[in-house]
Amino acid sequence: MPHDKDRATLRSREWFGGSDINGFIHRSWMKNQGVPDRMFDGRPVIGICNTFSDLTPCNAHFRELADHVKNGVLEAGGFPVEFPAMSLGETIIRPTSMLYRNLVSMEVEESIRANPLDGVVLLCGCDKTTPSLLMGAASCDLPTIVVSGGPMLNGRWQGRAVGSGTSLFEMSEEVRAGRIGECEFRAAEAAMARSAGHCNTMGTASTMACMAEALGLTLPGNAAIPAVDARRRLLARESGHRAVALVGADVRMSRIVTRASFDNAIKVNAAIGGSTNAVLHLLALAGRLEIDLGLDDFDRVARNVPLLVDLMPAGKFLMEDFHAAGGLPVVVKELGDLLDGDAPTVNGRTLRENTADAVAWDREVIRTVDEPLLPDARIAVLRGNLAPSGALVKPAAASPHLLRHTGPALVFDGMDDFRARVDDPALPVDADTVLILRHAGPRGFPGMPEVGNLPLPRKLLEAGVRDMVRISDARMSGTAFGTVVLHVAPEAAAGGPLAAVRDGDLVALDVAAGTLNLLVDAEVIERRLTAATPPNPPTTGYASLYVEHVLQADRGADFDFLVGRRGAAVHGDNH
Repeated sequence: MPHDKDRATLRSREWFGGSDINGFIHRSWMKNQGVPDRMFDGRPVIGICNTFSDLTPCNAHFRELADHVKNGVLEAGGFPVEFPAMSLGETIIRPTSMLYRNLVSMEVEESIRANPLDGVVLLCGCDKTTPSLLMGAASCDLPTIVVSGGPMLNGRWQGRAVGSGTSLFEMSEEVRAGRIGECEFRAAEAAMARSAGHCNTMGTASTMACMAEALGLTLPGNAAIPAVDARRRLLARESGHRAVALVGADVRMSRIVTRASFDNAIKVNAAIGGSTNAVLHLLALAGRLEIDLGLDDFDRVARNVPLLVDLMPAGKFLMEDFHAAGGLPVVVKELGDLLDGDAPTVNGRTLRENTADAVAWDREVIRTVDEPLLPDARIAVLRGNLAPSGALVKPAAASPHLLRHTGPALVFDGMDDFRARVDDPALPVDADTVLILRHAGPRGFPGMPEVGNLPLPRKLLEAGVRDMVRISDARMSGTAFGTVVLHVAPEAAAGGPLAAVRDGDLVALDVAAGTLNLLVDAEVIERRLTAATPPNPPTTGYASLYVEHVLQADRGADFDFLVGRRGAAVHGDNH
């Protein structure tokens, strides 16, 4: 791509290019940081959006990463300026970081639009930081490149690999079943999280890093390099350098990310055994870019795409192993003609060109298309009278014998109700029971928490049961596993059929047929829904705005007023 954008047309010249009072003010106050006058000579201003926070352990190393990006920008003749965005730490924030994804996207969008930026580098790590930054940048549509923070090193405990989230959920159930003591459980904490970085499983953070790479918005190899690997620093530096070239060629996000790019990402998500959360985030991003993408596309586009990556939670290895095996470029190359190899990427080459020389160094970790872990690894979309607008299940993380199942419902109205009753020895439940959680969707919680992978009742754990069908309008962690039906839409709080389920009603799941049904007469369902009382919504603060404007899960749970591109036009000056 040529570096030929006329410096006089850069957005930043509206701030720094004049000789009037406005130019004086903008330059003068920037100079109090030691910025030399030559930085205002018309060179591209590259914003570095940093989601560093001590409260987001996954992103706590981003100060150093930002410095490497700055060095790359300076080397390429640009002017780097770092700015913060609210950091969404999945492990710390309550009630759920998803409540704030759209808020951060607004912050990023308005920060970009309001400031003299010609292009942006997005520093993303923990789960919601990637989609929120991408969504905000997409609405402005400037030249954009993503730098992920990278995964933690492999966890090791008692001589075996332990993965973020996945092993935690497994050990937690063993504690509740009385097979692991609390002291032993505590001893695993430091062993599981032993370096900087985000989850080392194929959870949502790793998945969204892979999605950014598959969409063409990162340099090759970005998704899997461990956070503490020197090559992560090099990638950050090269990304800063590349950002200047993107501005020079006026390569905006909308020129990189097309409908074909989304199809590629959907297929890659299947091949890596990626998180169900990717569905919500890709739908929301497509809405910002005004690209037609629907829930059913995730089932249709990825049908018969094989599972190639043997990583927790769908497999046994971790992200450090994935990187050593060749990372995402090997997966893309292995998928071959299943992908659109002509899709552009931010380094100026096509997806096919970027991966032509990729080598698989470990075929246990990354399988071939001819010998996959599973022949069909798509996230399945379900529809029926219990989910008229759709629901999701991840067959790769489920128990095969439960993918077609009919059983009696046991209903919980929110997590407080669930926690109060789940370990009651008198709970009317057995292995065939279908656990139903409602009022945990976008509006009902609000924020749609990662609670869909409900812990099993203690008495069943003690009896050796390790999986049950669980259905909710909630989400689940990308590190989780089990036969868990998620994102039921419309949710119960929006009048969805989950609100009509009663204890003992038969619920039928058939993943192969793509159906989820409540075996109750339609008029009975309607009568129950008419009488249902949704939870009282919040009436003040941000939560009230959220409930009033959030879309349902089948539309990505974005705000209705944020869908679409608004551009980054410079508005009036108040000086």
